[in-house]
Amino acid sequence: MTIEAVVFDIGNVLIEWAPERVYDRLLGEDRRRHLFAAVDLEGMNYAVDQGAPFRESVHRLADENPMYRDEILLWHDRWLEMASPAIDHSVTLLRRLRGKGIPVFALSNFGAETFEFACATYDFLNEFDRGYISAHYRLAKPDPAFYAALETDSGLSGASLLFADDRPENIAAAKARGWNTHLFEEPGGWARSLVAHGLLTEEESRP
Repeated sequence: MTIEAVVFDIGNVLIEWAPERVYDRLLGEDRRRHLFAAVDLEGMNYAVDQGAPFRESVHRLADENPMYRDEILLWHDRWLEMASPAIDHSVTLLRRLRGKGIPVFALSNFGAETFEFACATYDFLNEFDRGYISAHYRLAKPDPAFYAALETDSGLSGASLLFADDRPENIAAAKARGWNTHLFEEPGGWARSLVAHGLLTEEESRP
């Protein structure tokens, strides 16, 4: 079956997502490790991805963990530093696909407010033909229902889709639905996958 749309994850595919790096710079690695072991920041973030309010969620967690209050609030106050920089080669690939008339979708775990912040900073996030943002659906990868929502809305499914994501569990969920997949590790590998699928030429795949 011909691939009819390319589906991008956003974090660590189009934008680096590295809260540990920001915390290490601000607190030092040892303090960051203690914080992440003591406080479920990732669980809080996953709830935001599923539609929980961003600022309220961070502040509630800070109130529940007063020993780490200031550190937890950094998740809100320095969020944009955690979601940076853009992965320029991936952005180039997105734009070259669209330039050839190939539909490009986003399927990403993202909070509603944080996605607005990101869109205001990174113009390419406004360029998807269709965007499937977890908080808007109250669903998040790897829940099969989130993938099904994309299929239902777009009218595409299975081998007509090619999906890039950096997390193996999200790739496994897409494979289970028959999607073509690429486990993203760096943009050069993604470029080669797009060439191998006949979507871009070698020249078009270059940075």
